[in-house]
Amino acid sequence: MTTPLKPLKTWGHLAARRRKPSEYEIVSTKLLWHTRDAEQPWDVGHTGVMADHYRKYRNGSPVTHPDWDAFRDPDELVYRTYNILQDGQETYVEGLLDQHNAEAHDKGLSAEWTATLAQLYTPSRYLLHTVQMASAYLVHMAPASTIANCAAFQAADSLRWLSNVAYRTAELGLAHPGIGFGERERELWEELPAWQGFRELMERQLTTFDWAEAFVALNVVAKPAIDETLFRQLGVSARREDDVLHALLGEAALRDSERSRRWTTALVAQMAEVDANLPQLRKWVEKWQPLATAAIQAYSEEIPENAEAADNAIDAVKSFQRQLGLGG
Repeated sequence: MTTPLKPLKTWGHLAARRRKPSEYEIVSTKLLWHTRDAEQPWDVGHTGVMADHYRKYRNGSPVTHPDWDAFRDPDELVYRTYNILQDGQETYVEGLLDQHNAEAHDKGLSAEWTATLAQLYTPSRYLLHTVQMASAYLVHMAPASTIANCAAFQAADSLRWLSNVAYRTAELGLAHPGIGFGERERELWEELPAWQGFRELMERQLTTFDWAEAFVALNVVAKPAIDETLFRQLGVSARREDDVLHALLGEAALRDSERSRRWTTALVAQMAEVDANLPQLRKWVEKWQPLATAAIQAYSEEIPENAEAADNAIDAVKSFQRQLGLGG
C-alpha cells in the first residue's frame, strides 16, 4: 500500500525553514519559469529570437552568481504593500497640488522662472519615460523574480512621476497661456541643448542588452544622475525662485529614489560576492559615467540661481558609486 504524501504547508523551496514564511517570501521568490533551464529558457521556440536573446544577454552575461534567487529587496515590497505606500504618497502630492492651486500659486511665478519650467521641467516626461522603459527591460531580463519585482516597482515610480509632470504641464498652461506649455515639449526634448546629454545617455542605455550592464548603466549611473539633477538641483533653484510647490514635489520624488538606491545597493552587494564581477562592474561604471557627467553639466548650465548645481549633482552620483564600492 502506498503511503499518502503529506501535503506541504507552503511552497517547496520554503518548506525547509522552521519559521513561517513571510508574505514577501511567499509571493516574491522563485517565480520565473524561464530560469528553470539555462539552455532552454523558453518552453517553446527553443531556437527562436527571444530564447537566443535570453541565452546571450542574461545567461551569458559576464556578471554571474551561483544563486540569484537569494536576492532580497531590503524593503520587502509586494504589490499590496507597494500600493499602500504609494497611495499615501499620492495623497500627499494631491494635497500639495490642491493647496497651492487654491492659493493661485502658479499665477505668482515670475516670467523668468516660468520660462525655465517650460524648458527644463515639463519636457522631463520624455526623460522619465526612458527610465520607465529601461526599468521594464530589467523586469523581463532579471535572473530572479525578487530582482524583477524591484525593477517593476521602479518602472511604476517613473510612470507616476511622468504622470505628475504631465498634470503640472496642464496646470502651468492654464496659469500661463501663450508660454507653450503642452505644445513644445517634444521639440525641446529633441533639440534643446540642455536635454541632449540625457537623451544620448538614455538612448544608449536603452540599446544595452546585457541585463547586468543595463542595470549598472541605469541604476548606478543614469538614474542617480537624473534624480540628483532634475529633482534635487532644479528643486534647489525652485526654492530660490519662490516655487515651493515644485521644490516639495521634487523632494517627494526623491523618496522613491532612495528606495531605488536601497535595492541597487543590495543587488550590487550580491554581485560583489563573486570576486570576478567587481572588475567588470567598475569597468561599466567607468564607461557610462562620462556620459552622465556631460548630461548633468549640459542641463545644469541652464538652471538659474544655482551655480553649484552641476558640481553638487556629480559629487552626489560619485559618492553613491563609492558607497557601492564601484567608484574611485
